[in-house]
Amino acid sequence: MIAWKTYFQYQIDYQHWANERLFESLDKLSDDLRKQDEGLFYKSIHGTVNHLLVQNLIWSGRLNGESPELRLDSQLHDDWRELKLALKQSARQLQHWLQAQPPEFFEQELRYLQGGTLEHRQWVHDVLTHFCHQCAGIRGQIGAIATRLGAPAPEFDYLFYRREMQDSLANARQIANG
Repeated sequence: MIAWKTYFQYQIDYQHWANERLFESLDKLSDDLRKQDEGLFYKSIHGTVNHLLVQNLIWSGRLNGESPELRLDSQLHDDWRELKLALKQSARQLQHWLQAQPPEFFEQELRYLQGGTLEHRQWVHDVLTHFCHQCAGIRGQIGAIATRLGAPAPEFDYLFYRREMQDSLANARQIANG
């Protein structure tokens, strides 16, 4: 049986990998297309990618014991490059922070405030599961809209990630063994 810590290290690394696949597709669209209202909850592709960043910052803060004062619709970056960089950095920061946590952390109860007053209690592993699933769902929505707008369909299935990682390890072993 795989430990929670190891499991979530893979899951958070996958989030970073999948975001990269999404960005490869979205970079084929103009800034105007990324910012036009497409009927998503956060209106545009840009707004919805921004929401991924906001969500990342909120959950990272809560896991750290902070209560971030961010609204889900906070617009953090109007510039596409800045938005992508901020999301990449926040994903890696969360990954490194989780790697530094002891295995017991993933089995603890997390207490956090929502809206500054309402307290919630959830298991850390449930919060991380929610976070990862929510990111995947949002990426799916963005990918569908981007494809409809003419961008290449991003392939960010988890099994593609695992195959790519396994191939990379096999190649590294082959190179090391000469």
